[in-house]
Amino acid sequence: MIDKIDDDKVKVDTKELNNICDECKEKDESVTQNLILTGFKLCKSCRVSKTIFPI
Repeated sequence: MIDKIDDDKVKVDTKELNNICDECKEKDESVTQNLILTGFKLCKSCRVSKTIFPI
């Protein structure tokens, strides 16, 4: 049985999956994938640039 509180948590979690990168603000499918893998909302290109230039 799912409580109402659990339903609210699911709605909040799906709100985060909007595929918009936190760095460049562009929409990309890889943002959700990187959020699941690393915990950061970054697209492929921003993730590579943060890996090469971590500052």
